[in-house]
Amino acid sequence: MGSGTTRTSTILFVCSGNICRSPLAALLLEAKLGPHASAFDIRSRGTIAADGVPMDDDAAAQARRLGLDPSEHRSAPLTTEDVRQADLILTAERSHRSAVVRLDPRAAGRTFTILQFARILQGLEPADLQVDDTIALAATVGRLRGVVAPPEEPEDDDVVDPYRRSEDVHRAVADTLNEALSVIAAILRNVAELGAQRT
Repeated sequence: MGSGTTRTSTILFVCSGNICRSPLAALLLEAKLGPHASAFDIRSRGTIAADGVPMDDDAAAQARRLGLDPSEHRSAPLTTEDVRQADLILTAERSHRSAVVRLDPRAAGRTFTILQFARILQGLEPADLQVDDTIALAATVGRLRGVVAPPEEPEDDDVVDPYRRSEDVHRAVADTLNEALSVIAAILRNVAELGAQRT
């Protein structure tokens, strides 16, 4: 495990087919965590995914554009066990969040869309986020989500599905994820550092 932490936190990304958005998000987060990445078990799944499908060619091209290696990814369907094992669940869309919660209603408090989670993190005070594990971070954000104004349009918390769409759409989605994951990774690096100090 990385950074001297006592346990590896599991972060789960969820989209539909697990060949575009969720694997790209997982790759981005791992890269942005840098040396702290080994403190986290970063996974991705799809609500309607088949088993063993490589990353979509267009999404993989965007991953490579951002300096990532998508070659090892293989899709996997979301299971109840995946949900139960995850400390933090980040979904591409609100519909995926609903699918997660249907599998295990107890996951509601630790499940957010990616853009929602980043938005709330940016709206909270730094002192609110001084926690030393991912479970506490998810609980804090879940408890305080109401103090951050929601977007004017609820769909603004969704990442558009780029599957079988133009290169411009894929690029826009990749850039949106890149920006959101930069926000999330900065907080998770701090969580890992505080966890290391605790041990």
